[in-house]
Amino acid sequence: MTRPVEIDRIWDAADPVAEVLHTLQMSGAFYSRAHFTAPWGLELPPMPGHLMFHVVTGGECWIDSEDLVPFKAAEGDFVLLPRGEGHALRSEPGHPTTLLWDTDREQISDRYELLTHVSGGDVSTTICGAVRIDHPAAQHLIAFLPPAIHLEASGSARDVWMESTVGLILHEAAELRPGGEWVITRLADLLVVQAIRTWLQSEGAAKGWVGALRDRDVGRGLRLIHRNPERGWTVDSLARELHMSRAAFSRRFSQLVGEPPMAYLTRWRMQLAVAWLRSGEVRVADLPSRLGYGSEAAFGRAFKRELGVSPGSLLK
Repeated sequence: MTRPVEIDRIWDAADPVAEVLHTLQMSGAFYSRAHFTAPWGLELPPMPGHLMFHVVTGGECWIDSEDLVPFKAAEGDFVLLPRGEGHALRSEPGHPTTLLWDTDREQISDRYELLTHVSGGDVSTTICGAVRIDHPAAQHLIAFLPPAIHLEASGSARDVWMESTVGLILHEAAELRPGGEWVITRLADLLVVQAIRTWLQSEGAAKGWVGALRDRDVGRGLRLIHRNPERGWTVDSLARELHMSRAAFSRRFSQLVGEPPMAYLTRWRMQLAVAWLRSGEVRVADLPSRLGYGSEAAFGRAFKRELGVSPGSLLK
C-alpha cells in the first residue's frame, strides 16, 4: 500500500517542476508481455486515472485512438499514453482489432500476464502496462500532457540512460527469470518518469499549470498552497506573502492557472483528502486540521460541495 505523501518533504526542492516529479509515486495496475505475429490488432479499453505505456521489445506496431493520428513504434521505442484513454495496437494501419479480454492470455502472476496471437507473419513483441498515480500534484501534471509521448530508439531525445533501461527490459523480457517481473515493472516505472521529463523540456511545457509553477510569483503562490494546505489562506494573505497587490496576484494567478486562487485552494485540499483517504492511513477525523477546516462538519460540507459525495463514501 502506498504511504501518504509528506507535503513538507515534497515541496522543499528548489525546482518546482522537480518537486512535482517527486509526487510520481506509481502503483501498478497490470503489466503484460505480448507476442503477436502479423496480421493482428489489439483493442485496449480506457483506464481512467491510469497511465498506460508500451515498450516495443521486438518488431514494430502501429498505435492509434480517436485522439491520435496512427503512428509506428519500432523496436526499442517507448510510448506513454498518460490519461489512460482507450487505444489500439495493430500490425498495420486499419487492421481489425480484438478486445484485450478476448485475446489469448496466460496469467503469470496477479498483475502480470502473457498475451499471444499467432497468424504466421512478422513477429511483434511488447511490454505493456498501466499504472495509477493518486497524488494531486502528479494528476495536475498529467492533465497537461499530450495524448501520447513517443520516445524513439533512434531519436535525439534519448540518452545513454534511456537506451540502457530499454536494453535491460529487452533482456529480462527475452526469458522471464526469477524476479524478472519485479525488475521489468520497476524499469517501466522509470521509463514513465523519463518520458514525462523529456516532455517537460519541450516548448509545450511552458504553458498551463506547469508554466504557472515556473512563474516567479504565481509559482511561489502555488508552493505556499501546496506546502501549507492547513493554513487559512485568503487572496489577501497570499498576495502579502508575495509582496503583490491583491488585484495583481488574483489576476495573474487566474490567467496562468485557469481558475481563481481560492477555487484552486479548495480543489487542491479536496484532492489531497482523496489521496490520503485512499492510502488507508489517514482517518476522516484527521483531515479537517490537516486541511485548514475548523470542524469535521465544515470539512464534510466543503468536500461534498466539491466532489458530490461524502468523505466516508471513499472508505466503503
